[in-house]
Amino acid sequence: MTKYAYGYAALTLFCVGIMPVAHAELAPISDDAMGEVTGQAFMQIENFTGQNLNGREQKVTRMSLGIDVETRVNVDDVKVGEINAGTDFAASHLALGHIARVNGEVYNGVTYNEGDAVPFEARRPYIELAEDAAGLAGFRMGFHEARGSVSSNTTSFSGNIGMKIESFGQVYDAQLFQGPGGAPTDYRATHIGLKPNNPNQAAGCNVGATLANCAPLTQLRSLDIGEDSGQEGVAAFTDGFFIGFQRDQDGVAWKTLDGTSSIAAGKGVYINLPTNMTVQLDQLTGAGLDRRRTHQVDMGTKLF
Repeated sequence: MTKYAYGYAALTLFCVGIMPVAHAELAPISDDAMGEVTGQAFMQIENFTGQNLNGREQKVTRMSLGIDVETRVNVDDVKVGEINAGTDFAASHLALGHIARVNGEVYNGVTYNEGDAVPFEARRPYIELAEDAAGLAGFRMGFHEARGSVSSNTTSFSGNIGMKIESFGQVYDAQLFQGPGGAPTDYRATHIGLKPNNPNQAAGCNVGATLANCAPLTQLRSLDIGEDSGQEGVAAFTDGFFIGFQRDQDGVAWKTLDGTSSIAAGKGVYINLPTNMTVQLDQLTGAGLDRRRTHQVDMGTKLF
């Protein structure tokens, strides 16, 4: 039926983009040889009930592929959800994974030499479809496990960046903002700053002053995706890295993969970037985070 068309098209592109191409001749296998084969299904399909942001029921289908991926990808320019005089996500020089700058660079417990590729690691990719009475309400693509570097020059972001910010010994959750003086938002944000720890703290995005608590997203040149492993310099795999596409304002409350909670995603594009990073406020509002090397010719920590 046509209502599934863009979901299935996305699944096809997703699978083709990550699967290596192989050419082989099919041949019969004996019962004895088959008995020695162990493994798991290439594709696992799950059906369950979900909800939209207003609590109405949705039918959800999740298709997971039993493969692991290590990749390094560079994309010059990305614009997704470009409509109504704006863009849900806009970035240039987007990269997954990076290249070691020096001999002995250690990343997630592995030592690399200068020029070595440091891959973005992803396991069990999945696509998930949410359907309501009107048809396909949304779909998302992600991984059951992911970790590695994501670099970009991002000017518009819809979703969540799971980062901590430390200021004067206090640690805050990061908050996305519409811009200097703008309201907190998870839709087409341009800045990131402190989320108040209590109602008595001033909220808002102040930039370029001694009381600066906010900075443009372009200051986040590289982020490390993953969760706290309890080991210094090593990120644990996260199951929360995904990009979702929702049909209308009712959105989708995407369930976490363990089913214990949900992530509210409204109309358009929603990207969930979980990190285990704690960034100093003066670095965020000052020099910003250095960019990892993402090109064979090293273009510097700020790329430009």
